[in-house]
Amino acid sequence: MARAVSFNRKTINTALAWAIGLLIFFPILWTILTSFKTEGQAIADPPIFLMFDWTLENYAIVQERSDYLKFLTNSVIIAGGSTLLGILVAVPAAWSMAFVPSKRTKDILLWMLSTKMLPAVGVLYPIYLIFIEFGLLDTKIGLVVVLMLMNLPIIVWMLYTYFKEIPSEILEAARMDGASLRSEILYVLTPMAIPGIASTILLNFILAWNEAFWTLNLTAAKAAPLTAFIASYSSPEGLFYAKLSAASTMAIAPILILGWFSQKQLVRGLTFGAVK
Repeated sequence: MARAVSFNRKTINTALAWAIGLLIFFPILWTILTSFKTEGQAIADPPIFLMFDWTLENYAIVQERSDYLKFLTNSVIIAGGSTLLGILVAVPAAWSMAFVPSKRTKDILLWMLSTKMLPAVGVLYPIYLIFIEFGLLDTKIGLVVVLMLMNLPIIVWMLYTYFKEIPSEILEAARMDGASLRSEILYVLTPMAIPGIASTILLNFILAWNEAFWTLNLTAAKAAPLTAFIASYSSPEGLFYAKLSAASTMAIAPILILGWFSQKQLVRGLTFGAVK
């Protein structure tokens, strides 16, 4: 009887997990399917799911109208640069909080996390003025710095939780053997925390890649990433749903592929690193 109850509970949980997964994935699937429709089929009522004339016309038009590789390159540089810079800043900060804590360490961590609750539009105006003053508007460097600062609390929190799992006695033994602070972080701590650092890099790369608010407000043409590439298919005449879907599919395809091949590291980063 107990085995039957356990089996039924497992079946229900599995079915519920699949249902939630399909519900989350459906908008992505619908976007991909819409990208292969004509504009008339894209706005058909009732919606057409599979029985339509598949076409690559939208992708051809998007390629002709926009320099996709330019937007893709900007996204890679901005997301990769902000993640790398964030790691370089966060590793020493997380090391200090994990192994040399003060009475205010927990308060500082909570304060850092609370900054993520601040609406981005609340600080847009001062940041915009700063960008104009220093000539950072519509530059990749400016976006790298802003996205790094936006995601830094998450990076520090994740690395802090990973570093707390490393026995401090190992670092103390390294110091007794004459290791400097730089050697301790680079050659002792970092190799032991590689899984955690990799998870943090992947998660924050995805967050930077998907960022739209700052990229749309602080860029125009030169440093515009794929989020601006998608937004360009909204015009005063209305939305071109099929072409917008094609642009969206081209923008999310690289990050979907990256997420698929690194899902184990991402799950570990979202559960072990971010929750414990």
